[in-house]
Amino acid sequence: MQAHRIKTTVQPDRSVTLEKLPFTAGQPVEVTVLPIQVPPAVKDRYPLRGMPIQYSDPTEPVAETEWEAAR
Repeated sequence: MQAHRIKTTVQPDRSVTLEKLPFTAGQPVEVTVLPIQVPPAVKDRYPLRGMPIQYSDPTEPVAETEWEAAR
């Protein structure tokens, strides 16, 4: 069985029109209508985006005592 997929929108009168189908006139077909699953929007995916950044002593070494070479 050959499947053919068309994405369209339901009209205000709640109808759907299919045009330019790749089937011959008079050929029996089966039509199944399914809503497109839209993934839910992820809220607060990046909650810190746009927030100001503050550095305390940006040139101070970090974990200076953790280096083996400094021991």
